[in-house]
Amino acid sequence: MKVFVTGATGFIGSAVVRELLGAGHEVLGLARSEASAAALQAAGAEVQRGALEDPASLEAGARACEGIVHTGFVHDFSRYVEACELDRRVIATLGSALRDPHAPLVVTSGTLAVPGRRATEDDRHEADASRRAPRAASEEAADALVQQGRRVGVVRPSPSVHGEGDHGLVPMLIQIAKERGASAYIGDGTNRWNAVHRLDAARVFVRALERATPGARFHAVAEPEIPFRDIAAAIGELLHLPVIGLRPDDAEAHFGWLAWMVARDGPASSALTQAALDWTPSHPTLLDDLASGAYVR
Repeated sequence: MKVFVTGATGFIGSAVVRELLGAGHEVLGLARSEASAAALQAAGAEVQRGALEDPASLEAGARACEGIVHTGFVHDFSRYVEACELDRRVIATLGSALRDPHAPLVVTSGTLAVPGRRATEDDRHEADASRRAPRAASEEAADALVQQGRRVGVVRPSPSVHGEGDHGLVPMLIQIAKERGASAYIGDGTNRWNAVHRLDAARVFVRALERATPGARFHAVAEPEIPFRDIAAAIGELLHLPVIGLRPDDAEAHFGWLAWMVARDGPASSALTQAALDWTPSHPTLLDDLASGAYVR
C-alpha cells in the first residue's frame, strides 16, 4: 500500500520509512524543510511538503495514500500541553481525511505506568485522563475516530527509544551527568524503565499498520524493566564519573524538569504485541548501546 508517514525524518519515523520500503510499500513522507525532503527522496520515498501545524498538508497527504503511520510530534517540553493538544487535532485531521474509512491509521502514544505491575496492552487511560496526563490526548483522539468507524490503532513505544542517533532521554541524562560531574539515580534506584531499539520499534509500527484492528494497542517494548540505577551505572562507566544516589528532595536540583521521568516506575510488557504481530525484538539493549560507546561517538 501507499503509506503517508508523519515525522518521516525523525528518529523513529526514519526507521519506519526504511521498514515500510523494505516490506514493499510505497511511502509519502511529510517534510517541513528542504533538508528533510532531500533525505526522504534519498531514502526512496515521495515528499509531501508541510507541517503538523498545517492541516491542509496533512489532508493532502492522507488523501493520497491508503494508510498512515503518524510518528510526528512537536518535542517542545516548554509547551508540552499545547503539543499534546496539537497531536489530538492532527490525529483527528488525518483520520477524517483518509478516503477509505477502513484504511489503517497508526498513531503514537506511550506506555502507561501501572502501580505494582507491568503495564500491558489491555491497560487504558481513565476517562478524561488528558486533564492530568496530557499525552493521553493522542489515545483519546484515536478512540474518538474508532467510535466513528475508523480503523485506528495505537503503538506505545518505550519512553527510552535508543540506538545510533538517539537525541531523547538518554542523551539528556548523559549531558546532565557531564554538567553535574556525577551520574545519579533517585532513592535506591530500583524504579524501572522500559526500553526498545528504534529498529525494533519500527517493525512494530509497520506490522501494526498491516494487521491493526480498530482500537488495538501495541507495545513497542523490548526490555520490560530496567532498574534505573543500572542505567545510571552504565552512564557513569561510559563517562568515567561517580554514580550517586539522591534523596527525592534533591532530585529536581540535579535533573531539572526531567526529575519526574527519572523517578518514574513504569515496567511494561509486550507479550500480547509479540503474539499478535509475530514480533521478536532482535537489536541491542539499552545497556548494550551504552556499553558500545554509541552515545559518545
